[in-house]
Amino acid sequence: MSPAFVRFRSVLYRPWLLATIAALACAALLLSASLGLIMHQVQQTEIEQMNARGERFLERLEQIFGQLRESVDELDEQTVRGCGPQMLAVLQQVGFDNRFVYDAAYSDGIEHCSSRPSEQNADALRAPDIKGPTYSYWLNTSTQPDDNLAALRLARGSFTVSTSRGHLTDVVDLAPGGSLLVVLDKGTRAIPVLGPVQAWPPSADWPPPAQQPLVVTHDSLIYRMFTKSPDYQLVLISPRTSVLPKMNQALWALFPASLLLSWCVGWIVLQQIRERRSMSAELQGALRRGELKVLYQPIFDLNSRRCVGAEALVRWRRPDGTLTSPDLFIPMAENTGQIREITDFVLQQLLEQLGQLLRANPHLYISVNLAACDVMVPRIGRVVARLLDQYRVAAHQIAFEVTERGLIDVVVARDNLQALRDVGHQVLIDDFGTGYCSLAYLQTLPVDCLKIDKAFIDALGHDAASSGVAPHIIRMAHALQLRVIAEGIEFEAQALLLSSEGVNYGQGWLFAHPLNARQFSELVTRGRRMIGRRMDDEA
Repeated sequence: MSPAFVRFRSVLYRPWLLATIAALACAALLLSASLGLIMHQVQQTEIEQMNARGERFLERLEQIFGQLRESVDELDEQTVRGCGPQMLAVLQQVGFDNRFVYDAAYSDGIEHCSSRPSEQNADALRAPDIKGPTYSYWLNTSTQPDDNLAALRLARGSFTVSTSRGHLTDVVDLAPGGSLLVVLDKGTRAIPVLGPVQAWPPSADWPPPAQQPLVVTHDSLIYRMFTKSPDYQLVLISPRTSVLPKMNQALWALFPASLLLSWCVGWIVLQQIRERRSMSAELQGALRRGELKVLYQPIFDLNSRRCVGAEALVRWRRPDGTLTSPDLFIPMAENTGQIREITDFVLQQLLEQLGQLLRANPHLYISVNLAACDVMVPRIGRVVARLLDQYRVAAHQIAFEVTERGLIDVVVARDNLQALRDVGHQVLIDDFGTGYCSLAYLQTLPVDCLKIDKAFIDALGHDAASSGVAPHIIRMAHALQLRVIAEGIEFEAQALLLSSEGVNYGQGWLFAHPLNARQFSELVTRGRRMIGRRMDDEA
C-alpha cells in the first residue's frame, strides 16, 4: 500500500471530516432534487395555465367569429341602404342585440356611417388581411392596451362589424409579451390580433409533426388553435418567464428542510463513526483483557443422539457482566480487519481447551467460522497448521464454515478452500439458502457439508412460503453426496421430521445450549444428551 494512499486514508478516517462530507453530499443531493422538483412543478404549472388560457381563448374566439358572421349576414340581408336615420338605427340595434359587436358600420364608397360615429375607419384604407368569397377580415386594427378600441373587423358587402380588445380579453388576458396571432398562407405568415409582432415561424422545424395543441420551446409556449377554416389558423404565443418569481412558497420550504435533513445525516454519521471507532478500540482491549470467550454449540447425530462435534462460537462479556451481541461486533470486526485476530484467538482457545479431548476422540470435530477476508487468502491454512502441530490434533478434527455471502470471488475461494481440504480439513457451507450461491457454483466448490439456516427449519410443518426450502436443500445435498446439518432445532417434531427426510445431523436448543469447554467435555466423555445452561449464564 503506497504511503500516499495511507496518508489519504488517515485523513479521511476522521469523524468530523467524514460527517461534514456526508452532510455536504446529502445537502447537495437534496438541494439539487428540490431545485429540480421546483423547476418541474413551475414548468408544469406554466404549461397547465397556458393550456387553460388557450382553451378559453379558442372558446371565446369561436363565439366572437360566429356572432360577427351572424351580425354581418343580418345587415347584408336587410334592405335599408344609405346613411340615413333608419340605417343608423339598424346599425345601433345590431350593436345592442349582439354582445360581441363593438361597432357596426355601412360604407358604399360614397357615404360612411357607424353605430359609433367617433370610431375611425382606418382599415377601410388598406386591403383586407383575409379576402374570402363571402367575408373579408381586417386583423390587428388596434394593438393598444385599451379595451374600448376595435381589434378585429369582419366585412360582407357594404357592411362591417368589429369587436373590441375587451371582448377578446375579458375571459383571459394575455401574458406580458404574449400575442394572439392569425396564421395565413398555409402557415407562412402570422398577423397579431392582440399583442406585439412575433417572429414567425417560431422555430426552424415549424410546424411540428405532431398535432398536439401546445408546443413548448426553449423561450416560449405556443398554443395552436385548430379551426375549421382552411384560410387561417389561430396561435397564442406566450414567452416563458423566469422560474424564480413563480416558485411556490411551499416548495421554497424544501430548501431549509434539505439543509436541516443534511445536518441530521451528518450528525448521525458522526455518531456512528464515533460508536464504531469506540467499539473497535474496546474490542481491541477486550482481546487483550480476555473478555472474549469461546463457547461450543454441540452437533448431534439425529438417529443415535450422540454428540459428533460442535461449532465454536465467540462471545463478548463486558466487565460489568453485559453481553455484546455478535451481530454488532462481528460485522464491525470484519470491516476493520480485527476478525483475523478473533479467528486466530478462537483457534488458539479451542485447541488449548479441547486439544486433549480431541486427541482422545478422533471422531470428534470442531468447526470454526471463516470471514470473507480469510476465505479469499491462504493465510488461515498456515495459522491452523502451526497450531495443529503444537497441540498434536489431526486436521480432519478442525472444520471451517463459510457463508455464501463470503464467497466474493468463487474462483479464488475455490482454490483456497481446496488447499484446506487437501490437508484434511472439512469445509461446510453455513446458512445455506440465504445467500446467492447457485447450484452450478456449489457443484464446483470443494464442500463436504451444507448447514440449513434456522429460518427454514422454523418453517417446517407450517404454511409459510419457505416451508419447502429445507426439503429442497436436503434433496439437492443428497444428489451432490453432501452431508446436511440442520441448525436451530428446538422441538422434537422438527428433529423427527428432519430425520425422516434423510438429515443425519442437527444442532439447537433441543439438544444443548452453547456450552463452555468444561461442560462440552463432560457431555462428550459421559456420552449422554445434556441440556446446558444458556450462553448468557456462562461466565
